[in-house]
Amino acid sequence: MGRSTDASGHPFVVAVKPLVDAMGGSMVPPDEAQGDDVVLAWEGEDVVAVRLPHLSDSLDHILAELERRHGVPLSELDRRTKQSVVRILETRGAFSVRHGVETVASALGVSRFTVYNYLNRANGD
Repeated sequence: MGRSTDASGHPFVVAVKPLVDAMGGSMVPPDEAQGDDVVLAWEGEDVVAVRLPHLSDSLDHILAELERRHGVPLSELDRRTKQSVVRILETRGAFSVRHGVETVASALGVSRFTVYNYLNRANGD
């Protein structure tokens, strides 16, 4: 436990890396863990610490991931797809983040009013 080795090839680290990447987190050696980093152990030995992103960074990460998934800037999506994106973002808590509506509106190339309309429409369904 006290030794500091590069665990990037450890099977557990390889297994959790896609999840950490999807969350926008980063992995650091367990002996460099700080604050609210989450130290993960394998068979009783600390292997890696996961540093979670701040909520505002998470929203930017989610928007970038959605853009990659669609293959075009979110502002170029059609109205129906933008509505779908807003529903996804709502389920992921995007609108609980300070300035979340403004951030999403900017990424989608629409007004805040339009985002609220999309939210109301989704909640009405």
